Amino acid sequence: MQSHWHTQVLIIGGGVTGTGIARDLALRGVQCIVVEKEDINAGASGGNHGILHSGARYVVTDPPAAEECREENLLLKKVAPQCIEEVGGLYVAVQGDDEKYVADFPHNCERCGIPAKPMDIKDALDLEPELSRRVIAVYETEDASIDPFRLSFENISHARQLGSALLCHTKVTKFAKQNGHIQIAHLLNTQTGEEFKVEAEQVVNAAGAWVDEVAALAGASIDMVYSKGTLLVTHTRITKRAIIRLRWPADADALMPGGTVSVIGPTSVRLNSLEGIRPTVEEVDFVVEDAAGMLPVLETTRYVRAFSGVRPLIASKSPEGDDHSLSRGFALLDHSHAGLKNFITITGGKLSTYRIMAERTADLVCERLGVTTPCKTHTEILPSAQDCKWTEPGLSPRLWINQQNPEDILLCECEMVPKSAVDSIIETLHKQKAKPSLRAIGLRSRIGKGSCQGTFCSVRLAGYLYSLGELERDEGLALLRDFVRERWKGQRPILWGEQLMQAELSEAVHCGLLGLEL
Repeated sequence: MQSHWHTQVLIIGGGVTGTGIARDLALRGVQCIVVEKEDINAGASGGNHGILHSGARYVVTDPPAAEECREENLLLKKVAPQCIEEVGGLYVAVQGDDEKYVADFPHNCERCGIPAKPMDIKDALDLEPELSRRVIAVYETEDASIDPFRLSFENISHARQLGSALLCHTKVTKFAKQNGHIQIAHLLNTQTGEEFKVEAEQVVNAAGAWVDEVAALAGASIDMVYSKGTLLVTHTRITKRAIIRLRWPADADALMPGGTVSVIGPTSVRLNSLEGIRPTVEEVDFVVEDAAGMLPVLETTRYVRAFSGVRPLIASKSPEGDDHSLSRGFALLDHSHAGLKNFITITGGKLSTYRIMAERTADLVCERLGVTTPCKTHTEILPSAQDCKWTEPGLSPRLWINQQNPEDILLCECEMVPKSAVDSIIETLHKQKAKPSLRAIGLRSRIGKGSCQGTFCSVRLAGYLYSLGELERDEGLALLRDFVRERWKGQRPILWGEQLMQAELSEAVHCGLLGLEL
């Protein structure tokens, strides 16, 4: 890697917003470098429901955010259809829920231009048999499922095709400033220890929950609130549609189907630190108990994993710990008031509004650069890249069965991920000058995400990487330990029933057979 880079725009953060900004700018002919201290979607972009909101959830608490969600919902369905499953949504109220909120719901939706069609309860139960028999009202909405991983991978893939660059496992260590401008960003590759510099005309801080840390390096400050959300992944798909509780936004009020599984949650826990973010047993128990009020089957469902993400929310006068009332809107911060003429922060917002966040950020960047080319992401289709498709649940089985190639062996039997999918991902990682690892391949595919949570596929994948010459000596053991530890973090809070037996088998394989201390 060269020790000194030059670019028009340095984007810090490889989540959906950062990758979206890179594509928006690349379409306008602006060269970018995206740096991410871990890997793509390491923060909130990889720790969410995967809901493409209709906006109905925010019609009372945040009407502007509701209207943004509505507009972006319609637009993204047109320009990024490969990332979206149009499942539709049902907002359901059960006995004991606030009847005034229920009665006002259709009027509040109409005020924001959001369709909400009343549905007969018997019809709703016929469509979704797992709904509680205590349901008192149902409204049909246009919520959808969106794959945040494929979305980010497709965005950065297109940006790279247009001349931009991605540097993962690369963090900013300091900025060198002169006359109100950031002249040089000092970067560190956390895997190799290599230090290098980037000169950029504009610097965009899209670091999600870490925007204040990046801003502090530049001498600016941002008042943020951090809210942890924990979600659970079911072994099978529970419903055909998104099921959302028809009440004031609260914990455990949404179930989102995606591919072959469902995701239920989230919680909202105020954080004082971004260290050691992980789901807890208490959060899991609460989610199961509360969400069972609208879907009783959740009390006996098998869960394969829990995970947590951190919402970067803009601080307000909200009471301590009451984060549901904080705005889900976004803020584009021009730091010129702090004496920084080429430093911008984009923060807040949500997955559903990532594209408009990227557009507004790119508009300001281009204004400063003197670029007059308008935004194209609202009209130009997001290209579907062959190497970005493997995150979709249920895709590999369909493709593998149809190809009928006996030599294309399965490396992951739970999710039926074949050798050909891994080969495609490894090729992409090489193009990005990144070393293939179990976690990198798992992030870009369904490996490790099935019921065995990596018990067998992790060992098979390590062996396959050795056979390709990608690993040598004891590298595989270190990568196995890292991979399994990450999976264990999500398994520990849901260990009962079948998944507890599965974890005992995993312990026997990884600790007993391979001697890995986790």
